Amino acid sequence: MSNASASQVRSIDDLTLGAGVRLDDLVERPALSEIVNNAFEIFQIPIRIYSDDGRLLVDAGRDVELYGYLGGFKGTRTAVEQVIAAVKAKDPGAEGHATEACVTGARFRVSALEYDQRRLGRVILGPCVLPGVKAPSERLWELEPRLDRERVAELFERLPRVSDEMLARIVKHLSGVIELVLFSEHRALLTSNMHLASVRESFRDLEDKNQKLQGAFDRLKELDRLKSNFLATVSHELRTPLTSIIGYSEMLSEGLAGDLSAEQKEFVQTIREKGEQLLGLIKGLLDLSKFESGTMTLRKTNAEVVKIVNEVISTMQPHALKKEVSLEKVVESSLPRIWGDPERLRQVLLNLTENAIKFTPPGGRVIVSARLTAVDSGSPNDAGGMVLLGTKRSAVQFRVADTGIGIPENERDRVFDAFYQVDSSSTREQGGTGLGLSIVRRLVEGHDGQVHIEGNEPRGTVFVVTIPVKRATIA
Repeated sequence: MSNASASQVRSIDDLTLGAGVRLDDLVERPALSEIVNNAFEIFQIPIRIYSDDGRLLVDAGRDVELYGYLGGFKGTRTAVEQVIAAVKAKDPGAEGHATEACVTGARFRVSALEYDQRRLGRVILGPCVLPGVKAPSERLWELEPRLDRERVAELFERLPRVSDEMLARIVKHLSGVIELVLFSEHRALLTSNMHLASVRESFRDLEDKNQKLQGAFDRLKELDRLKSNFLATVSHELRTPLTSIIGYSEMLSEGLAGDLSAEQKEFVQTIREKGEQLLGLIKGLLDLSKFESGTMTLRKTNAEVVKIVNEVISTMQPHALKKEVSLEKVVESSLPRIWGDPERLRQVLLNLTENAIKFTPPGGRVIVSARLTAVDSGSPNDAGGMVLLGTKRSAVQFRVADTGIGIPENERDRVFDAFYQVDSSSTREQGGTGLGLSIVRRLVEGHDGQVHIEGNEPRGTVFVVTIPVKRATIA
């Protein structure tokens, strides 16, 4: 609706019957001006819109230089003023359009603006010249002999040249756009009261649904808590006998219960390896349940970066040799200590390095690197422009790069979800539970750090972990 005063607002019945409705009651003046100015930019013909009571609502177009020149002479000025007055008073008639000739040889077209079979205003196009007219009217020199013929001819040539058919099409286009806006505004007014009534009813329905959703949410929270407790209990109960199985298999493989044949040793070794895999799964489930229940604790201290990286390389080197993958490290010298839990940071790098080796084919490379960098101070989840006002603080960036099969770009955020795997088919080549990266992200965030994945063209993946050197300052 327009920004007219309250006295101009009509009731729904008045608007439907058209009692006293004006063009600027139904459409805002700026919107009408934008429509007309856009039409001028396209067709380069001066356009004016008058209300039905003769008020100028929109004037789109530059000052016509020819009329400015003619206004400097008394004879032609009077004649032009008479033409303009006649154009303003022109009645489009029953057909809805009329033409007014100008003393210069140009023309004006006056067309009615109608809506819902009611005339609301007029559109005036011009001055413009028919394409076949080559020179201005000789009457100009009869009215004012002092006119410069060359100057008048030059300015006349600058007037837009448009055929009657094109003028009719322009008016039809402009009227159609305005009518569409009028229809939209009129319909919005007619439906506003019905909308308010439906909103009240919808609000009541929404309140009922919110209560039901709250009940369902509370129930889901309880089920999630029970699930976490179940995982923790079952994992803990499985861990004890599994530890015994692994221990006894180690004693058997070492011959403490007697010599074993080569085949028996192979079977015992398989039992031990599968037991260790199952133990790793149970540890992952325990860690996940601790994160979800909020009972995971980090024993932070000033941890040595080089020591952590060396231990990871030492632990994973046998696995890399067995897989025939080159495992390398690149660590900057004189790296500072970082504020974190050494055991959990080691777990982060072990998980990433193990994954890199697992998904890298024989002959490939895995590089674990660490270097000093800088990050924005504050929480890594801070949003908005305030980050631009923050200061930088030192951080250590760990990178685990491989030349393996890589991770598609559209999967790089989802791989950090619990139990999610890029290849979840039953025939996938690599095993796993999908817990490792989820635990990595939670551990990194627990250190006020960030983890993300970069591409490694033409193949492979790069996991980047950034951990601040010092603990975050609490304001």
